[in-house]
Amino acid sequence: MVPRVTTRAISARDITDAVERLCREANIALPDDAMGAFEQARAREVSPMGQAALDQLLENFRIARQEQIAVCQDTGMAVVFLEVGQQVQVVDGDLTEAINEGVRRGYVGGYLRYSVVGDPLKRKNTGDNTPAVIHTSIVPGNQLKITVLPKGFGAEMWTRLAMLTPAQGVAALKDFVVESVDRAGPDACPPVTVGVGIGGTAEYAVYLAKKALIRPVGRPHPDPDIAALEAELLERINRLGIGPEGMGGVVTALAVHVETYPTHIVGIPVAVNLNCAAPRHKEVVL
Repeated sequence: MVPRVTTRAISARDITDAVERLCREANIALPDDAMGAFEQARAREVSPMGQAALDQLLENFRIARQEQIAVCQDTGMAVVFLEVGQQVQVVDGDLTEAINEGVRRGYVGGYLRYSVVGDPLKRKNTGDNTPAVIHTSIVPGNQLKITVLPKGFGAEMWTRLAMLTPAQGVAALKDFVVESVDRAGPDACPPVTVGVGIGGTAEYAVYLAKKALIRPVGRPHPDPDIAALEAELLERINRLGIGPEGMGGVVTALAVHVETYPTHIVGIPVAVNLNCAAPRHKEVVL
């Protein structure tokens, strides 16, 4: 017998409060996994210029947390991942409006930069960093998990998608990922975290690449074959010599995270989405 899960009401007000808090905290305090990855990177880096760049980044992160200020002037476009339990009922308001109100309060009240324009062509700033980009998954249970990923566009601009054929194979996939990081060079603000999405359809591969970035930095994929692919790609990327902030060295990337999904017999969609040297994200379960 499958245990019965009772329906649970979650107030839109509580969702707004949670998103507001996550927007502020994600922009101010790097997660412990990211700080640990940077400290390990500093221990591995051999280039004096690369070491100096990492020292400055680590000092910046510590000052931001101590002084409660943003770790970077580009406080990003708010990307919100929702895992909504199918037994959850949102009450006292609309879910999307609740999220955007939380983003509004978090950015305005937290003195975070407004980076969103309401129309991609007319380019007028919305003045409060809304709307957010919201990805929703329906999952079993009666909880709501909210993850906020402030996505700066220095790295986002280097997103790439390739629709490979099975004949091109895994070798072409690996080359595409490495080439994508090489093309970004110092402009993506390395050391980067490399999100790779493989499978699905074109738009789903890009989604997977973005979702890969909310995994704790450096945590390998549970599938040993995918974990081995991540390790190989990381080793190849760090041989590029771009280094921290483009200063040269052996730490161009902190980690490679690969997420996969079944796909059509004809193709291998593969997308690359980069996180800059401020791999910000914060989550909460309501």
